[in-house]
Amino acid sequence: MKPYEKSRRNLLGGIAGLFGASTLSTKAAAAVLTPGAAEGPYYPTPAMRTPDIDNDLVRIRGRVEEAGGEVFTLRGALTGAEGQPLTRHRIEIWQCDLDGNYMHPRDRRRVNFDRAFQGFGHDVTDNDGNYVFRTIKPTIYPGRTPHIHVKVFDGRRELLTTQFYIKGHPNNASDALFSRMSKVEANAVSMEFVQGATGFEATVNVVV
Repeated sequence: MKPYEKSRRNLLGGIAGLFGASTLSTKAAAAVLTPGAAEGPYYPTPAMRTPDIDNDLVRIRGRVEEAGGEVFTLRGALTGAEGQPLTRHRIEIWQCDLDGNYMHPRDRRRVNFDRAFQGFGHDVTDNDGNYVFRTIKPTIYPGRTPHIHVKVFDGRRELLTTQFYIKGHPNNASDALFSRMSKVEANAVSMEFVQGATGFEATVNVVV
């Protein structure tokens, strides 16, 4: 190889390396980690949960009636910061019922507590990192904007505790937890409801 050819190849290789590094940096910068949030006082311990713990919070096994509220499907994908799907990870959600009651003994409001609402559920991500729940649109709890609590586990190791919100809800701006997030962070945990094949759906992808 002639000297000038070797120099040219090294130069082109260096340029390609720079572009490659730039592309990787752009990809890394584009990944918005899902912001964490307070667990809140009403995380139900295993002893508090109904025997029917699955990803359908609207129907409890053995009960004829379904929970009150607007039913929707919550779905999304769990990935790492570099976009890799996280499989076999446990995702938990819990929320208050239609009248703002949590399934927790410390919540003493108990106003028309909906015994047909499961209140807590979990799913395990599939081979593509996907999760899905059937639940109700969150309602206003005194002092808070509507929200759904979320935890993510890798085995027994907790990776994230956060909350999902309703996009554009008028109470978001005055909520102490929602208002402290940046616009990008808020968008990452906001649910936008669309009409799907089986009813309303919302997609929230989680990045840890």
